[in-house]
Amino acid sequence: MKVALVTSKFNHEITEQLHKTAVARLKERNISDENIVSVFVPGAVEIPLMAQHFAKQKKYDAIICMGAVIRGETSHYDYVCQQVSYGCQRVALDNHMPVIFGILTTENEEQAQARINTARDWVDAAFHMVSLLR
Repeated sequence: MKVALVTSKFNHEITEQLHKTAVARLKERNISDENIVSVFVPGAVEIPLMAQHFAKQKKYDAIICMGAVIRGETSHYDYVCQQVSYGCQRVALDNHMPVIFGILTTENEEQAQARINTARDWVDAAFHMVSLLR
């Protein structure tokens, strides 16, 4: 299985841990380094475009999108969450492939830290979806 990981750099103290957790889980599931490609994009809004780029290459069985959108004092949070969610779903449906939505959407950094291990679940979801679609 070949997997692409698309991770946002924004809130890097969270997203770097998400990425490391996902890579560790992929290795636990016997995915070799050469079958994992990782790219870091500036922010969450850029994730769907990079996911689409990987999907169009038709080299990957699944794409796992990871980021952390933490609520601030403005409505920007709502727009970002909506755009990223819609964008990832569109890539999955347009390309008929698993695009796992691993974007933490939390009220604060503590909630995000508490959810770092969910990256393991996103890897497992990718495996499950690939097996269902084969």
